[in-house]
Amino acid sequence: MNLPRVRLYNTFTRTKQELQPLREGLVRIYSCGPTVYRYAHVGNLRTFMLPDLLRRSLEYLGYRTEQVMNITDVGHLVDDTSDRGEDKMLVSARLENKSPEDIAAYYTEAFFDDIRRLNIRPAGQYPRATEYVPQMLELIEKLVERGHAYAVEGTVYYDVASFPAYGRLSRNTTGKLLAGVRGEPDPRKRHPGDFTLWRAAGEHRVQVWPSPWGPGFPGWHIECSAMSLSILGKRFDIHTGGADNVFPHHEAEIAQSEAVTGHRVVSLWMHGGLLMLSGTRMAKSAGNFFRVTELEEQGFDPLAFRYLALQAKYRTALNFSTGGLAGADRALRQLRERIAEWSTQAVDDVVPVWQEWDSRFRSAIADDLDLPAAMALVAALVRSSVAPTTKAELLSSWDAVLGLDLSRSVAERALPPGAAELMEEREKARAAKDFARSDQLRDQLAKMGVAVADTTQGQRIKR
Repeated sequence: MNLPRVRLYNTFTRTKQELQPLREGLVRIYSCGPTVYRYAHVGNLRTFMLPDLLRRSLEYLGYRTEQVMNITDVGHLVDDTSDRGEDKMLVSARLENKSPEDIAAYYTEAFFDDIRRLNIRPAGQYPRATEYVPQMLELIEKLVERGHAYAVEGTVYYDVASFPAYGRLSRNTTGKLLAGVRGEPDPRKRHPGDFTLWRAAGEHRVQVWPSPWGPGFPGWHIECSAMSLSILGKRFDIHTGGADNVFPHHEAEIAQSEAVTGHRVVSLWMHGGLLMLSGTRMAKSAGNFFRVTELEEQGFDPLAFRYLALQAKYRTALNFSTGGLAGADRALRQLRERIAEWSTQAVDDVVPVWQEWDSRFRSAIADDLDLPAAMALVAALVRSSVAPTTKAELLSSWDAVLGLDLSRSVAERALPPGAAELMEEREKARAAKDFARSDQLRDQLAKMGVAVADTTQGQRIKR
């Protein structure tokens, strides 16, 4: 099988390396998925776009892919870096007066709805952590037997000193780990950097399982080791996640999986950059985030966010602003309109031209998913003297990777007769601060089935 060379940046080695799948032509991927205790925000969704773009690119280049993404529905603590705090699932269950199972079911469905809005294709499998507790217990027992873990009062800790390679992914050392400990170190740990594999249940713990060390629940890190090894086996090609997963989560995962198997499990680690808002990381804990549905309520096409994300290298931080999103929304709308116009024109015999442009696109995505270069090529093609029909066909073909619905039909975008004139009149009323007339026109539009939202960039149609 003569497939093109693909080079990807490996966080573990800090270099680009050639992808060499363990099975010819098939790339097997494990992706860290959502903790389903709250709605995902667009920063989370940017992270989940990474494996989607990876799979789309590889498949465009002729590879087959297999992706597993976990759903964390237990064990993810409020502060995993210091191994302290409550389980996020139980915090939300208490705040919303629901069972953890109800919380997980509700926010899992919300997650699936959000990724559909951004054209993130579903993974092949979505294992739930609570379904793999027996496999987690089996792994923990092996780690204890081999001297990599120890139990104290019903809680089992991983002994980081037993795994000399601990810290290589994140470039941490045991000294740095000690210096980074916040508050008083847990006196039960042999080293402050040791992390929890199994936690003894407290008196009022809701999610509890029996174990050789007493009733308790798993730690977040062991969950991904158990699920990835159980489904993909003892070796697989790529592990993806966000930059915030590098430490402690993925560092711990390497220590667990490799201590059990005795060899390297993941060939290549890929991490997506964070989404920033006014220079600060977008995070649920900070409260500075947007849901994709909120962007839609403001009148933006959800795929405008995808368009915006494609402008930045996947592993760099991206600053989010509504102004930037508005620009992406306009550019996406104009691109679709041009493709619709070009598609109606006569077909030209331009196979060599097609191959030349498509080869450039393939080279961009094969070079560590260089989507900014691919988007620059889109802009260059639009401005070029290439025949209109060829432009439309190329862009529609590339959309298999970009996922922007570039061929969305004109009918889907068309307004009812007279609506455009009413919107133009309403825009003039708003500019003249005639808000009574503006509201009247909005009501008229609503009766026609056109809902509009007012934004700082002007009125937008709610989709």
